[in-house]
Amino acid sequence: MSIDRRAFLSSLGAGSLAALGVGALASCGGEPSRLPRADGADGSREQPTGRPRPSPAQLTWQRDELALFLHFGVNTFTDREWGDGTETPAIFAPEALDCAQWTRTAQAAGAKALILTAKHHDGFCLWPTETTRHSVASSPWRGGDGDLVREFTDACRVAGLRAGLYLSPWDRNHPTYGDSPRYNAVYRAQLTELLTRYGPIHEVWFDGANGEGPNGKRQEYDWPATWALVKQLQPESVIFSDAGPDVRWIGNEIGVAGETNWSTVDPRIVPRPGMEGEEVMRSLREGDRDGTVWRPGETDVSIRPGWFWHPAEDARVRTPENLKQLWFTSVGRNSKLLLNVPPTRRGLLHETDVRHLAELRDRLDACFANDVTSGLARRWRVQGATSAELELTLPRAETIRALDLRERIEHGQRVAAFTVSGRVDGAWRVLVAGSTIGYRRATRLDPVTADALRLEITDAVEPPMEVEMRAYQ
Repeated sequence: MSIDRRAFLSSLGAGSLAALGVGALASCGGEPSRLPRADGADGSREQPTGRPRPSPAQLTWQRDELALFLHFGVNTFTDREWGDGTETPAIFAPEALDCAQWTRTAQAAGAKALILTAKHHDGFCLWPTETTRHSVASSPWRGGDGDLVREFTDACRVAGLRAGLYLSPWDRNHPTYGDSPRYNAVYRAQLTELLTRYGPIHEVWFDGANGEGPNGKRQEYDWPATWALVKQLQPESVIFSDAGPDVRWIGNEIGVAGETNWSTVDPRIVPRPGMEGEEVMRSLREGDRDGTVWRPGETDVSIRPGWFWHPAEDARVRTPENLKQLWFTSVGRNSKLLLNVPPTRRGLLHETDVRHLAELRDRLDACFANDVTSGLARRWRVQGATSAELELTLPRAETIRALDLRERIEHGQRVAAFTVSGRVDGAWRVLVAGSTIGYRRATRLDPVTADALRLEITDAVEPPMEVEMRAYQ
């Protein structure tokens, strides 16, 4: 997490939240079932027509929908959010660390990937690096022979989950920080260790955090060289930062993507991490209709008030219902949800967090259990260069509590304005109106009883392709 992001979040008020589209959402019912996901995903792409398309790695990343973020390190033992780099490695002693418990929790929540803070701003490394003694090699954990990144990546592989790593560029411990050429070489050496020792790394996570180092100097990062190194060592990975290049920050850490959310962006607006300004934040939140690169948004938020575990926050864990709302304002708005769940000092996820994550999955499964549109004939009609209509007639009137719209994003993102109406007592009533759909547009409704549904696309950036529409009781 960067300083700029913290400052931005602290300035958010009720008006800002309303602008982001946070509001009361009606509940969904039904019996538990598995949440439907996109299928037929072979990574194939239509021949280019001038608009960006996702890569196979970006498609895999988005279709995972949910990943867990694991903030763990010396801050866990000092009860701080940001360490200052003077912490002694002797305090790092997770007596019951079990990465398999982390992956079991992720599986129960329906997450397909996890990202570990291999190094946070304090500079303490969770693997035995050759670049500093400020690491697990100087701690009492595993007798100084431990490698947490190894245990984490091995556990992910055994569980069939994708592993990701966050390497903070800001390092408040390393003496070369602020001597830009020397520290950039150190940073790339650390990155090389992480990307060559532990097998496939699915997501490499960066922020733009930048402060003074122990020598009082400020660092200039070499992002092009850093990104090039990642692609050289892990060509199948996706790189996250404010500026991508593969996945962008959604512009806040409250779990809310924009009501309008294009996966395309204009890369000139946010060319590097850590930038500020109204247009920067708008582009991060909403993307750009006429963007020239495919850079979908990732929505990161913590299950607790802080990012690291603090005992005083054990009673302040987000409820399953709040987590479900976050799913709808992230995954349900063409984003991916990266949910932070910090391990305790014992090296385990807290029982409350574990329970709430499992209950989140149960609630989502219940919400998408009864598809009243399954097996119905779908009448799709293209009406113009930028308009089309899809109509479904139900065998009988059904009470509908949720809608799920999906574009075939392997062919790009096209819809720019749409309306969904239901036929209620013989008359059409608008249920949802919006701008973008993208990978997924999932919406909870106040219960409405209808015997037909109509999706009208009234604007698109390319000739519309058929959109998948499902409705749930």
